[in-house]
Amino acid sequence: MPAPTRYERDLRFPPDCEGRAGRRQRSPGARPLNQGGPDPGGSVDDRTRLNGTAFETEGLADWRYLRGSIHARFSTGDFVSGLRLVEAITEAAEEANHHPDVDLRYPHVDVRLTSHDVGFVTQRDVRLARRISEVAAAQGAAPEPSSLSVLELGLDTSDHERIKPFWAAVLGLSLEHGEDDEIVDPTGLLPAIWFQSTEPHDEPRQRFHLDLTVPPELVEPRIAAALAAGGTLVTDEHAPRFWVLADPDGNKICLCTWQGRP
Repeated sequence: MPAPTRYERDLRFPPDCEGRAGRRQRSPGARPLNQGGPDPGGSVDDRTRLNGTAFETEGLADWRYLRGSIHARFSTGDFVSGLRLVEAITEAAEEANHHPDVDLRYPHVDVRLTSHDVGFVTQRDVRLARRISEVAAAQGAAPEPSSLSVLELGLDTSDHERIKPFWAAVLGLSLEHGEDDEIVDPTGLLPAIWFQSTEPHDEPRQRFHLDLTVPPELVEPRIAAALAAGGTLVTDEHAPRFWVLADPDGNKICLCTWQGRP
């Protein structure tokens, strides 16, 4: 039985943005899971994959589960305060021997956690996230979960092996990371491109579409804002996994969440 795809066969709009039975929840740049058991010195819990539902039970209010990683943004107000927070996060990461991706900007610090050897969120990430939240609170850095999201690009193709090398080359990326039907930037600077399987066809009006993964509580405000800006709701048939919206010209975007997925 063929694996489900993000689109249905109808190319007029993307009604299925979940992708490959939930495999898209894997974190970009992840390495394959070692099936031999836990790392030396680590527990089974430290390699057990946590999905969005499991993560929600951990009570980490500052963090959101987005596409196989957990994300937080802390408002620091200025560059020096942000640098102090990064230094404190560095100390916590060294103590835990587990290292996040950190992005320092003038008004805020972004943090992303995933267990790269597993390719998903584990208890290692939960423990470090909790510690980072404590450090941020001690420094007066306020969490901003409402500003978090992850963007991906979807491209229709009947033969992704034929076009995948081109996109990897033109974007300067390696083919060694990610799943077979995607290209990812392991540094996280560029959005992932995944190749939507279709039947051979003449060139449609729109071959690219956007997938924007947001925290579940942001979906309704985003939809309301999009409709107020002249957009339309194409379908909510697959909610809460995703909603399809279109701009006045008919260009589509899927608002996605972790809910309703494996």
